[in-house]
Amino acid sequence: MDQIYFAADILGTVAFAISGVLVAMEKRLDLFGVGIIALVTAIGGGTLRDMLTGSTPVTWTTTPIYMYVILGAVLFAILFQSRLRFLRTSLFLFDTIGIGLYTMVGIEKGVEAGLEPLICITLGTITASFGGVLRDILCNEIPVIFRKEIYATACILGGLGYFLLLKTPIPQAYAYLSGVALVIGIRLLAVRYGIALPDIYRKHIG
Repeated sequence: MDQIYFAADILGTVAFAISGVLVAMEKRLDLFGVGIIALVTAIGGGTLRDMLTGSTPVTWTTTPIYMYVILGAVLFAILFQSRLRFLRTSLFLFDTIGIGLYTMVGIEKGVEAGLEPLICITLGTITASFGGVLRDILCNEIPVIFRKEIYATACILGGLGYFLLLKTPIPQAYAYLSGVALVIGIRLLAVRYGIALPDIYRKHIG
């Protein structure tokens, strides 16, 4: 499980760093701006999670590999931007992969801290969402999590699915991977079929 957990954390870091680069390039930021947005997107959720659980210093400050991974992801996205020309589609895919991986990373951090399942799911959702919130705010966008799209809801449902699977005889590693797949699958299906949260605002009748 430790290897699976570490791999998910690294892959999530890569996915979110690239999504940050794509948003920054769409906003035509300079190289420094692109790097900062990628960094904030990749580490924002994990930093808040570690602070909430008292895991300080936060992970990325004591494990240099995360900085190298982010730098590599930034260089990759810049060098191969022609292959990622459809920025919105690429952003959606990398962002979706990122929330799937980071949801489970956050949940496992909560489990390791001995927290209740509901709190673990909340931590997973924060880990998956907060980096994107910072990215969108810095790039003058309304964060995806605050729109009608199924985003945080996918994280919550994936987390619930994971804890339900833990009550079955299947190995924990399979339950973990299934949780990742659930988050990604729910988000993909929601966008594909236009499923969204209800609009709470009533239309004015003239």
